[in-house]
Amino acid sequence: MSRIKLGMVGGGNDAFIGGVHRIASRIDDRFELVAGALSSTPEKSQASGAALGLPRVYDDYKQMAQREARRKDGIDAVSIVTPNHVHYAAAREFLKRGIHVICDKPLTSTLADAKKLVKAAEDSEALFILTHNYTGYPMVRQARQIVANGDIGTIRVVQVEYPQDWLTVEQDFKQAEWRTDPARSGAGGSTGDIGTHAFNLACFVTGLEVDSLAADLDAFVPGRQVDDNGHVMLRFNGGAKGMLWCSQLAQGNENALRIRVYGDKGGLEWAQEDPNYLWHTPFGEPKRLITRNGAGAGDAAGRVSRIPPGHPEGYLEGFANIYTEAATAIAAVKAGEAVPEDVMYPTIHDGLKGVQFVSACVKSSARNAAWVKLDH
Repeated sequence: MSRIKLGMVGGGNDAFIGGVHRIASRIDDRFELVAGALSSTPEKSQASGAALGLPRVYDDYKQMAQREARRKDGIDAVSIVTPNHVHYAAAREFLKRGIHVICDKPLTSTLADAKKLVKAAEDSEALFILTHNYTGYPMVRQARQIVANGDIGTIRVVQVEYPQDWLTVEQDFKQAEWRTDPARSGAGGSTGDIGTHAFNLACFVTGLEVDSLAADLDAFVPGRQVDDNGHVMLRFNGGAKGMLWCSQLAQGNENALRIRVYGDKGGLEWAQEDPNYLWHTPFGEPKRLITRNGAGAGDAAGRVSRIPPGHPEGYLEGFANIYTEAATAIAAVKAGEAVPEDVMYPTIHDGLKGVQFVSACVKSSARNAAWVKLDH
């Protein structure tokens, strides 16, 4: 199978997430990175492109979109790995030229831009893939399958959290700087950065949609302009209730994303820092440990697992699963075929829901944690 020609916007030498995307795109050998506009200045972009050995390096994303669209050997898809405020304008340039977009989360920095980007994607023939990478973990897929099979019954309670500690004090390096600047990150701090992951995970695993929420957000670090801690109560369509906690000043926590789901027939528990294990507890029975590719693991998990049980798969492999699902979908579209039914990745509509979540949290908190409906 020929490799998909990939471009990248953002992700220069000093950008953590750009390296992650490049590794993820290579793990299953489905992409070839051939072009990039890798930084906010032409000089940095050229330097990063030279360091990566890219055949074509551009000064900015507009130049890249225009020239690649005219080339017979131009890129098939682009990865957008910039700060949030650039996502909308960059994605629009490629979508309107029929180039598939793989975009980091959250979708955009504002709800208005998110809605405009949805329209641009719907008007384009190109696919839009959002890299909520935790949906690519095999045991997250297993949990989703268990819920869909009805094995835990009607969902009553969803508990999800994502605590970190790296912003406990003010930081002045690049990754902290833009994430705490509302002009670049958007109005949400921890809610936009990691709260959207928790929100997306809750919806992905349960198949439920949030109807309304009540949020209490804080910026505990003096002078910080966006939240660094959030407590959010959730009301799901259908009657289930949930609680979401996101924090970037919870000392002793690194990337402690965790979800617990309870229905009238049983419960599930999964933790990102121990991702190869899923606990399933049928009501009145002992807890059952399901291991990745082990006994009890189903097809949904198996199709995104690469190695036998006991050999850990984690963050990079989960990210790679999103890229490989994207590659399968893009290849099908290029061949004029339907995307296979089992291909699964977060879409632009999932991205819109994430921005709606952040917007509702900010609005609710400003109203003393009043209940606010999501802007569907």
